[in-house]
Amino acid sequence: MHWNDRGIILSIHKFDEQGAVVRVLTEHHGLHAGVDKYALSSRKRGMYQPGNLVEVEWKARLPEHLGTFRTELVEPLAAFVLDDIVKLSALQSGCNLLEQLLVERDPHTDVYDEFLGFLRVIRFEPDCLPAYVRFEFNLLRLLGFGLDLSSCAATGTRTDLTYISPRSGRAVSREAGEPWAEKLFRYPQFLRVEAQETAVSHEEILDGMRLCGYFLEHRAFSGKGGNLPRSRERLFQRCMQRLMPEEKPREQIVEYLG
Repeated sequence: MHWNDRGIILSIHKFDEQGAVVRVLTEHHGLHAGVDKYALSSRKRGMYQPGNLVEVEWKARLPEHLGTFRTELVEPLAAFVLDDIVKLSALQSGCNLLEQLLVERDPHTDVYDEFLGFLRVIRFEPDCLPAYVRFEFNLLRLLGFGLDLSSCAATGTRTDLTYISPRSGRAVSREAGEPWAEKLFRYPQFLRVEAQETAVSHEEILDGMRLCGYFLEHRAFSGKGGNLPRSRERLFQRCMQRLMPEEKPREQIVEYLG
């Protein structure tokens, strides 16, 4: 068995003194693992950083075997986030989400394209958080857990959709949702299809993180123990530390952390 593809390094786990099991999100072969006997050598260690884009060749005697990898670096995308703790946290969270949610060897070209697009955006954007929230929001849709935001769940109107119901995953208009506002998620403007390229506020990013985190945990991860990766929890805490204005009362910070 043999194939060649492009892929994004998601994780690397030591196998022996110089070898490692590498997990890659490939363009046409989905989430795939393989062994590189020299992955931890001084010559290759830098290439096998989560987030790097590589050309990968996989070989195995039988399809069900783990097989071996040979890789060549295409874009060292990880190198552009190492000096920014929030970008590095976002990269780790994205890699862990994909590794835990995707079915091994099940092609997901759309998910590959979405994640690669996110990595290329944060390479140049000073603030990665809006792009990260969009990635999670789109990931829910691509994996079949998307929200129904076309009309208000209560009235059917398609205008002034301000909230999202945690129970149904449907949009709610401002008028219908205001009596229940404390129990609903706010619908961030920057996640809307018609959203313009404008500055994203601190509050909107936090709203987006809470919204996506809830539906990832209660839908995407419901059959996988129901717990988000710890890297995702750390990213949210860093968002709080970086974005929450200092004058916010402590009780509101506790509320955001759940």
